[in-house]
Amino acid sequence: MRLRKIAGALIIGVLATSAHGADRQSGLALCAAMAKVMVQPPAENGAFLPSYLSSESGEALPQPMQDTAFVYDNALAVMAFIACDQVDRARAIGDAFLAAALKDRFYKDGRLRNAYRSGVVAEKIILPGWWDDTANRWAEDEYQISTASGNVAWAALALLQLNEKTSDSKYLAGAERLADWLAALDRDDENPGIAGGYYGFEPNAVRIEWMSTEHNIDTLAVAQWLWLKTENPQWQHLAESSLRFLTAMYREKRHFLIGTDIAGRPVDGADIWLDVQVWPVLAVPPSQRLASSEETMKLLDASFAVPGGYDFNSDRDGLWVEGTAQVALMLGIAGDRARASSLIDSSLRYVDPGSGWLFATPKAQLSTGLTIDAIGQGSAFTYHHWPHLGATAWTVLAAMDFNPFQPN
Repeated sequence: MRLRKIAGALIIGVLATSAHGADRQSGLALCAAMAKVMVQPPAENGAFLPSYLSSESGEALPQPMQDTAFVYDNALAVMAFIACDQVDRARAIGDAFLAAALKDRFYKDGRLRNAYRSGVVAEKIILPGWWDDTANRWAEDEYQISTASGNVAWAALALLQLNEKTSDSKYLAGAERLADWLAALDRDDENPGIAGGYYGFEPNAVRIEWMSTEHNIDTLAVAQWLWLKTENPQWQHLAESSLRFLTAMYREKRHFLIGTDIAGRPVDGADIWLDVQVWPVLAVPPSQRLASSEETMKLLDASFAVPGGYDFNSDRDGLWVEGTAQVALMLGIAGDRARASSLIDSSLRYVDPGSGWLFATPKAQLSTGLTIDAIGQGSAFTYHHWPHLGATAWTVLAAMDFNPFQPN
């Protein structure tokens, strides 16, 4: 009987190793598809990747999404390229972050916008926009030119990953500048956590007073990393503040809330969201976690599971490819390679044959239960059947067991 158990364990180990090898090959293929779109910059300012591509089999991109490079998606691309050992391409995007933070057309405080024009970054930083024939003027999207604290934190994480990989001090310095900007959004000891950022066109952008669990997870990861790297007590304080907010957003044996409203009241409704359940497992040190990966998986299976993967929110109206990859990464890091590989295989069914990128969702449109401005005043935030950089990069991270929140 013991020999059978040993033999069975060996077979499982071989199968897991084989599955991981296949996952890694899939990750490398997705990186190659991303690299085909990457414009190699001739100068020091780097380049951004577009967040979405047009597809013959999908819905055409609207003007506000054409040639638009969201900071969050590009931060993920940095990490995906590092995971695939394509460091030059990762550096190109990291250099674009550095240039954009220092050469903004209006702000001098080191912030990043939520999005930029994709392609090579020139001396003059170009924001996304389009010509509005009806109004006969140049138009810009208000969210894209605003700044969400979570996006700044993701760029800082990308720069920290680059510093870890290359030992180039400019990336550590860039991450610290972004973290300084985040620290200015830290409220106070009685009201811990960082605010949502700034919204609106300059010079009239207003501070966002609602607070996001997701943004505080991101900031916690940045601050923890910088604290370990520099031993600067400023980062210890920022990490503790974000962790206190995260703790306040946890409902015992249930789930994490999405955050607060503008009055500081927790948003505790019927709907819940996937990423704020998964990211704490990836970002928070084990000794400080409020929910284990096993507990989180029980919640995900009960509230988010759809055929082939997981939804963005608990209405379970369709598959979110990016979120399915996030769950796969959590499972892979926890040691459940078989289930992680199964989710990766499921996501790979939704590859755009033209670009090789993954679609954001196999549906024509996927609801999120959120609005663009996140407080219910903007238009609905939805995912579409478009080839998506974020979905592609997260699947690479899952395939490579690359944790974006910590050194790898």
